[in-house]
Amino acid sequence: MTRARKALIDLSSTSYYHLIARCVRRAFLCGEDKYTGKNFDHRRTWLVERVKLLSRVFAIDIAAYAIMSNHYHLVVKVNRQQALSWSDNEVISRWYKLYKGSPIIDKQRSGDALSEADQLLVSELVEKWRSRLFDISWFMKNLNEYIAKEANKEDNCTGKYWEGRYKSQALLDETALLSCMAYVDLNPIRANTANNLEDSDFTSIQERIRHFKNSKENAKKSNLNEAKSQAKQPKLLKPFGAREHVNTIPFSLIDYLELVDWTGRYIHPKKRGYIPKSMPNILVSLKIEEATWLDRIQSFRSHYGNFAGSQTALRAHAAKNDVNWYKGVG
Repeated sequence: MTRARKALIDLSSTSYYHLIARCVRRAFLCGEDKYTGKNFDHRRTWLVERVKLLSRVFAIDIAAYAIMSNHYHLVVKVNRQQALSWSDNEVISRWYKLYKGSPIIDKQRSGDALSEADQLLVSELVEKWRSRLFDISWFMKNLNEYIAKEANKEDNCTGKYWEGRYKSQALLDETALLSCMAYVDLNPIRANTANNLEDSDFTSIQERIRHFKNSKENAKKSNLNEAKSQAKQPKLLKPFGAREHVNTIPFSLIDYLELVDWTGRYIHPKKRGYIPKSMPNILVSLKIEEATWLDRIQSFRSHYGNFAGSQTALRAHAAKNDVNWYKGVG
């Protein structure tokens, strides 16, 4: 049964969400279309650049992404408190990066005197824009409309470009977040379009690995103080950290890279390699069994519906929303 969007995105339960949008046409979103012979790889760049632009404007961080031939995946974190802390001028400045705004706001910005009624209207507009700047639906609307217009312009056609509204999954606990990020980052491996993580083009894990390698190379050429200041994680992706670090994904970057590499080598049907007998540290710390983890990665989309998490988290969220059951509780 289809659920209303407001029932699927509940920031009081979780700030992390898995988002998916799929192209409606036979022609590819990206990659090479075997029917026309055209290559659309450049559209992947459109998507990545637009996602990062919107992340700088919205109070929404990008934890993981994968741009495939006819669909894309995002794992995002909504920073509601950050948006609520912005000044009115900050909200207006961010909104104007995407939209023309409003004549009454233009009047205020030019220094003209405003009546009491005008000031009230300005306040109402700012609060409306503020709420939209941490709204996933507005984020996705801005992303998908932009890509559709650019693709239609390039194809010299009009009409629907996306299959429908984006799909979302609420990630209710750390295990759901971790397994979903790995699922997204391993998309090219499962699709057999890449043989290793470094060759998994247009994924967040490729970007993290390359940035980490470059920062290590730069650190070797610099002195100790400069090396300490080197950022080992991309600025426009939500960083990994530790539980005590604020505004980070609560895992070590090295542990995550090790985990995804190990998982990718295990599930890839055509790759031969040594599988370590010991599980990665991150699985041990989260008390996740090896078989459970691998099954979850290989069947993440089919195992869960609109909500992903442990059976305890799913039952608690179902009770909160006055329903009996969510997919994933067996």
